[in-house]
Amino acid sequence: MFGTGLSRMPGRLAALIAVASLAACADHSVVHQKRVARPVPAPRVMPNSEIFRMCAARLDAAQVRYQPLPNEQKGGGCAVIDSVKLLDIGTPTANLGAMTCPLAATFAAWARHAVRPAARLYLGSEVVKIETFGTYACRDVRGTGGTIAGKRSEHAHANAVDISAFVLADGRRISVLNDWRADGPTSEFLRRIHESACKRFPTVLSPNYNVAHKDHFHFDMGGRGGYCR
Repeated sequence: MFGTGLSRMPGRLAALIAVASLAACADHSVVHQKRVARPVPAPRVMPNSEIFRMCAARLDAAQVRYQPLPNEQKGGGCAVIDSVKLLDIGTPTANLGAMTCPLAATFAAWARHAVRPAARLYLGSEVVKIETFGTYACRDVRGTGGTIAGKRSEHAHANAVDISAFVLADGRRISVLNDWRADGPTSEFLRRIHESACKRFPTVLSPNYNVAHKDHFHFDMGGRGGYCR
């Protein structure tokens, strides 16, 4: 195994050399393993700010089911901080992802205290589903001519939600695209809940704002408040 020269040596000397050779191989293996070992990713921090704790208490009091999400810096000026995923707000809602806790609490209250009563009043039916275009997206603000380079949307911080339509218990689907400018109760319903949103969210955008919002309401918690279009 170690060559003919080693076989002519005295037994004890040959054994010592063999042990030394095996130890050298083992050391080489350890070095090799250290070189290929992958770094352990840093643990993600769960939200624990005072604002989050107060907001979570608000969700608990409203009996809203939610899941806290880890704080994450996504890169490129995008982040998910003090956010949750809504699990049950009393009305099934599609495409909800990460939302800052204040946005989630305000959205849940709007759905319960504005959308549902307005549907009964203007449409004579219950809302059984709210459809959205989502929440978090690492992108810039969308203007009339496309995105505005270098100006991050509130969606990039999970601080905005886009609402597109409402499905009723009687099978009707009321959409912002088709019913915002229609005559009759469907338009009245959408305008009523838009008006209510303007009293709750700092920024509310509708099809009246620009063509980029022709098919949805945009609600976010950014800005100084009072921006309702």
